Amino acid sequence: MHVGRFRLGMRTFKTALSVVLCVLLFHVLGRDNPLIATITAVVSLRQDMTSTVSIGKERILGNTVGSIAAMIYLLVQHFLPQTLFLQLILLPVLVALVIIFLDGIDNNSGIITGIATFILITLSAPQGESVIVALDRIVDTFIGVGVAIFLNTILRPPEIEKEKEIESDLTELKGKEQDLQETLAKVHEKIKDKEKDEK
Repeated sequence: MHVGRFRLGMRTFKTALSVVLCVLLFHVLGRDNPLIATITAVVSLRQDMTSTVSIGKERILGNTVGSIAAMIYLLVQHFLPQTLFLQLILLPVLVALVIIFLDGIDNNSGIITGIATFILITLSAPQGESVIVALDRIVDTFIGVGVAIFLNTILRPPEIEKEKEIESDLTELKGKEQDLQETLAKVHEKIKDKEKDEK
């Protein structure tokens, strides 16, 4: 639906609906704060199911690694309550380990999620609730991904939107192909110049 320059598409509708469903679900289940679930649902929700599942897996993995790192931090904090020392030494070490681990398992798109979850838990969790808060974040992520997958299952985009999405993807691919061809041409020129210099 278009109103002048503004468009209400299926993805916009599903994104807004995902927020409503997360808030409603948390209210019904008596869970505390739907922040992580709603953000996860909004970020995971894509035009098609394959992309939604892929992004969802990346977020679940990132949140899980960040939550485990937060458990370690808060466990150490329980036995060594020098907060400033831990924030200056242990916090950056664990941030680096989260990055190294997620990069090592080829989940680069989950790195920001992992670090954000880690920092959110460590700097906002009440003392003594480390494991509970960290586990809650993981469950919230699963709920958000579940909502996104559910909506993509029951609300499929109309054929017109699918065609527009394909056209958009093709345009983007053509642009990338042109960039690659230009880069290859430059590389060939450099090789030719180098061969001339060697002669």
